[in-house]
Amino acid sequence: MKRLAINGGKQAVRGKLPSIRDKSGREIGDEELRLVTEVVKSGTLSFLYGEKVKKFEADFASLYGVKYAVATSSGTAALHTAVNFINVNPGDEIITSAITDMGTVIAILCQNAIPIFADVDLDTQTIDPEDIKRKITDRTKAIIVVHLYGHPCGMDPIMQIAKEKQLAVVEDCAQALLTEYKGEKAGTIGNVGCFSFQQSKHITTGDGGIVITNNDEAFGKKLRLCADKGWPRQLYRDHLFLAPNYHMTELQAAVGIAQLTKLKRAVDSRRKNVALLTSLIKDVKDIVLPVEKSWAFHTYLYYCIRVNTNEFEVTTSDLAKALTSEGIEAYPGYLPYPIYRYDLLQKTYGTSECPYSCSKYGKRSGYNEGLCPNAERICKETLFLSWNEKYTEDNIQDIATGIRKVAEYYHK
Repeated sequence: MKRLAINGGKQAVRGKLPSIRDKSGREIGDEELRLVTEVVKSGTLSFLYGEKVKKFEADFASLYGVKYAVATSSGTAALHTAVNFINVNPGDEIITSAITDMGTVIAILCQNAIPIFADVDLDTQTIDPEDIKRKITDRTKAIIVVHLYGHPCGMDPIMQIAKEKQLAVVEDCAQALLTEYKGEKAGTIGNVGCFSFQQSKHITTGDGGIVITNNDEAFGKKLRLCADKGWPRQLYRDHLFLAPNYHMTELQAAVGIAQLTKLKRAVDSRRKNVALLTSLIKDVKDIVLPVEKSWAFHTYLYYCIRVNTNEFEVTTSDLAKALTSEGIEAYPGYLPYPIYRYDLLQKTYGTSECPYSCSKYGKRSGYNEGLCPNAERICKETLFLSWNEKYTEDNIQDIATGIRKVAEYYHK
């Protein structure tokens, strides 16, 4: 087993690991099929006339103890709905994390607002409240916190900052279903919470999302209208403000209703297997294992490792390739570099520099290297492993064997 699979040795993983790409790693079965069949047989596939979206929203609102839940077509759609809901103006600044999915940033830019990036905590890779303070200007309107990999942000100082500066707080919980901060569910602490049900998430409807809030009047817009063309459906063909059509279908909701009943079991399985893997590799030199703060309930969308790259003969990219050859789906960093370094943020619309160059803002983005040092370091040091609820103890033993084998081979 000492010879790496990438060099022709025997693969550490016996057979093939369960995957989020198909049923092998997803809790999908007869319950989903029964509810989807009901929808197909009814011939009512639109939320406008059916009952499944309404039930899914009600079930989710009940699970989270909130008054309002609006299902959407994707997690990105949920975030854009939330940014529309908090009623930002063109040129307003919204502070968010330097390490996040592009969907977070798209939601800001699609309202012609300006994303401002704060650095992250080295341990959890979530947004740093101290850097939020440093990034606030007189243009700042909101903060989008990102509960990354299933670990919550440190919400008390963030909410204190928001209160002092009168800022809205949007929680991006795309990777954080059932995640908790000091016993409160992520998504219920800020003004609005956003979730994703894309294929890789804790539960899935293929694509889909949901937005939740307890105060539908806080910002002068109804949350539901922000995902429904600004159209109060009780009025004939009236539209109160600009908003996209982000409807979830009855087919997606049918799957979601069944999936919600399996969510706790999926999270429990993920946590159990993380504890086992961590116990098996905790003595491997120069890797930092996932952290769960004392105030956190981590739901582990991924299993993330930080590598002391000075003590290895190769890069995290090489380590990821070696692990993948061992049968372990691994990637070098959640992002190759912080989100602000993507070309998209420099040339947003066509070849223009809008919204930065528009009269409502009128200055360069300033997304230069060195903006968020911790985020830049983390992108170079992180290895993340795909994770799912269907791993067995034998699978975890194999993953541990593969990690140990690769780490020991390449350690200086």
